[in-house]
Formats: sequence, C-alpha cells, structure tokens
Amino acid sequence: MNGLVSWLDERTGLLTVWRVVFERKVPRVNWWYTLGSASLFLALMQAVTGILLTMYYVPTPEEAYNSIQYIMNEVAFGWLIRGIHHWGATLMVLTVFLHMLRVFYYGAYKYPREVTWVTGVVLLLTTLGLGFTGYLLPWNQRAYWATAVGTSLVGTVPLVGEFLLRVLRGGTELSFLTLSRFFGAHIWILPAILFSTIGVHLYLVIRNGISYIPRRDE
Repeated sequence: MNGLVSWLDERTGLLTVWRVVFERKVPRVNWWYTLGSASLFLALMQAVTGILLTMYYVPTPEEAYNSIQYIMNEVAFGWLIRGIHHWGATLMVLTVFLHMLRVFYYGAYKYPREVTWVTGVVLLLTTLGLGFTGYLLPWNQRAYWATAVGTSLVGTVPLVGEFLLRVLRGGTELSFLTLSRFFGAHIWILPAILFSTIGVHLYLVIRNGISYIPRRDE
C-alpha cells in the first residue's frame, strides 16, 4: 500500500495536495468558524437531492404540480428527498448569511482577504438566486403569486426595469417561458456559478489562511 501511495504521489502530487489542504495550520477559533464548512456541506446536499428530484420533475405548467405530488406520494422516499431539498435551501441561505456576518464582525474581509470577501458576496447572491428560482418550480398558487410579486419588484428598477422583467418572465406575464427559464437557471446557470465560485473561494481561503479571532485592542 505504501508503495502504491508513493507511486501515485510521485505522478500526481496527492500527498502534497493533502498536506496543503487538510494538514495546514489554522489559528485557534470557535464554532462560528464552522459556518463556511456547513454552507459547503449544504450546497453539496442540495446538488445531490436536486439531481434526484429532476429525475421525476416535469417543468411544464400542466405537469409541474402533478410531478411534485407524484414525488411526494408515489416515489420511494420522495417525500424525504424533497423535504431535505426544501428545508436545506432555507438552511443554506441562513448559514451563508451568518457566515458572511461572522466574517464582517471579525473583520476577516480586510487585507489580504478582500477578494475572498467578494467571492463570498457572489456566493450569497447566487444562493438567494437559487432560492428564488426554485420557489416557482412547484407551480402552485403560493409559488405563482410570490414569483409574480418578486419579479414585479425587479420591474421597478429605473431605466432597465421593464427589460429585466421581460428577461425574467420571458414576456410580460408569468407563463411556460417563465417556468422554463427559472428551471434552467435553477439547475444549470446558477449551480455552475455557485460551484465555480466555491472553487475560487476555497483556493483563496487555503492560500491566504483563516483569520484569527481579533483581540480587544485590534
């Protein structure tokens, strides 16, 4: 086994990667510093449960609600998978927000971690976008009217509001195009942004290290 590990390390540098990522020294911190790891775990959980849900979900106005009911009542453990995905989304928004709040409170956004902070802001906005686009997918009354209100708020932006409203809805009213665009953004565009930004964010965290808890005089 040692020979195999040495052979792989010589050709891939796996041990070096392991030492840099998992054996790096970190300052003495508290439980608030686990919010970043918790957010990453929730993101991976959302990805797994989301993939499982797309195996049965039908993104059309005629079948979206029925497919959700089928998942909940007919698919083995479908109620559990959807429940994890539904409540996991809420929990992910909360943990990402608390993580950003902790970083701001401890001043961890300062030099040399400014870019890390910017990627964190992108991750927060992307997480909110995932929550917003996913809310419409059940295509029930609550989801429909909540999306109608949310997109109407975007339409109030000066100068470009009407254009943004049409981009989001695929027209002036909520329709098949709205559901299709939200579904595409929810499973392709936003996850691509999320996980690519997570990669950059983790690289910067490893490169610059974790900030220590500031003393009272700092």
